Amino acid sequence: MSTNDRRRAHTAAVPTGGPALSVKNLSVEFWVGGSWAAAAKHVSYDLMPGKVLAIVGESGSGKSTSSMAIMGLLPKNARVTGSAKLAGREVIGAHPEELRKVRGEGIAAIFQEPMTALNPVYTIGFQISETLLTHRKGMTRKQAKERAIELLGLVEMPDPEKAFNSYPHQLSGGQRQRAMIAQSIALDPRVLIADEPTTALDVTVQAEILDLLRNLHQKLDSAIILITHDMGVVADMADDVMVMKDGDVVEHGPVGRIFGDAHHPYTRALMASVPHLGLGEAGADAAARGDSSSAALVLEHLSIDYPKRGRVPAFRAVEDANLTIQPGEVLGLVGESGSGKTTIARAIVGLIPVAEGTLRVAGQDMAGVEAKDLRAVRRKLGIVFQDPGSSLNPRWPVGVSIGEPLELAGWDHKAISKRVEELLDLVELPRDFRNRFPHELSGGQRQRIGIARALALDPTVLVADEPTSALDVSVQARVLELLQRIQQEKQFATLFVTHDLAVVDLLADRIAVMQHGKIVEQGTKEQILRNPQNAYTQRLIAAVPVPDPTEQRARREARAALLADQERYRPAS
Repeated sequence: MSTNDRRRAHTAAVPTGGPALSVKNLSVEFWVGGSWAAAAKHVSYDLMPGKVLAIVGESGSGKSTSSMAIMGLLPKNARVTGSAKLAGREVIGAHPEELRKVRGEGIAAIFQEPMTALNPVYTIGFQISETLLTHRKGMTRKQAKERAIELLGLVEMPDPEKAFNSYPHQLSGGQRQRAMIAQSIALDPRVLIADEPTTALDVTVQAEILDLLRNLHQKLDSAIILITHDMGVVADMADDVMVMKDGDVVEHGPVGRIFGDAHHPYTRALMASVPHLGLGEAGADAAARGDSSSAALVLEHLSIDYPKRGRVPAFRAVEDANLTIQPGEVLGLVGESGSGKTTIARAIVGLIPVAEGTLRVAGQDMAGVEAKDLRAVRRKLGIVFQDPGSSLNPRWPVGVSIGEPLELAGWDHKAISKRVEELLDLVELPRDFRNRFPHELSGGQRQRIGIARALALDPTVLVADEPTSALDVSVQARVLELLQRIQQEKQFATLFVTHDLAVVDLLADRIAVMQHGKIVEQGTKEQILRNPQNAYTQRLIAAVPVPDPTEQRARREARAALLADQERYRPAS
């Protein structure tokens, strides 16, 4: 039976013309500390077949909780009231056995991190086949395998048969996401809940997954609930937008109206917080910045190798890289996962040895550096990590974490105490926060603590490795403003490692683009972002979604034309 035949059979028994999903006054509460705490309040919407509803808001707004309640995927301390009808059938309060039948056939979910959603000990093919065999009584294993391979082809997996026999860890992030989408659409669901489906992906892979979701929902006529905090993705995919804050729906309307004429102050503030590619101010002239003799950070023909580990052979992660960063300058280092960005950052702080070439940090040559010299140069380095929650010791008050570099540098306790207070002032946090533990702070506050710790010794060079990717958009904006202000005030050299080109446009003076361990293009941000010469850079920039539905539609069409043009002139292998 073909996909269209299955779709017709699936829809024959349900009402036509009505919503695929109708939610009325849906509320979710959790029993916490002896009382009920509201997580979502009186959520209502109708989702028509073939339409995409984006639910947006910051962490804790209730967007994921309200959607998982529909599928019955909340913990036991949750209480759900209200109504959610899937093709006219009530699912709130339904018997677990009935809910199990609904999941997959009526409604399915695509989760944020496929590596945790897929079982690591089973092959991709087994997991898709298991879904089919559980719900399709009478289907043989051979038929399930054929259907699974068909599904992997439908989601444009490069080699469906190879992917069928692969384990999750053997696939790339984008391939794992495609495999999870294949499993989600295996039973032709009427509604797909996509919970941050592209957050963990590179920008080019994200664009491919969004194209895939768009094509699939048009082919299958599935309705999609898109949960995200990326307003560029909303502009690219959504028909309607629902904005949530602290469990309440504060605004709901067509995507054009929400982006063009938002009514609620919170929605307007959310839109204003979104970094937008093309709105960054002009950077300083690179020629006026001086030469390598005055630079705080110098890479000349740098190559870095990873040694052989077990069955993993040795390989060259960075080859012939050349970069300079002057005091007071911000260099954005961009590229996809595996391009070598973080490897360079690790080499700068002495965690990976230099194989060939020169790496000079604050005047110290890092090639073959001795331990005593490495300790000295690290006092001139600051590092801001991607995830502040895992980079701070959970057993220490944050004041102790901020003061740790000072203690290791030999400062006395009175001087440390005074400096910790100065640093808390610098990152705009109350001084009494020094006695709080990391779990008592929000993500944005933890990242401010991470910045304070990185600046404790007034570094000459700051390495910021994806410092805002784990934050909500409005929190990200505040942290970026803070980092920008401190950098301009202190004039340290900054290597800003990221895959978010809109953030680079906001912060950087110059940009270097990496692909497969090589720097393929570098220059001022005007040169790289407005007039890229390298084909890879052009694809990277074309893949960035912008928070404007009209502009994003034009960019999507231009990207399709660019890819077709580059494919046409690709040399034959």
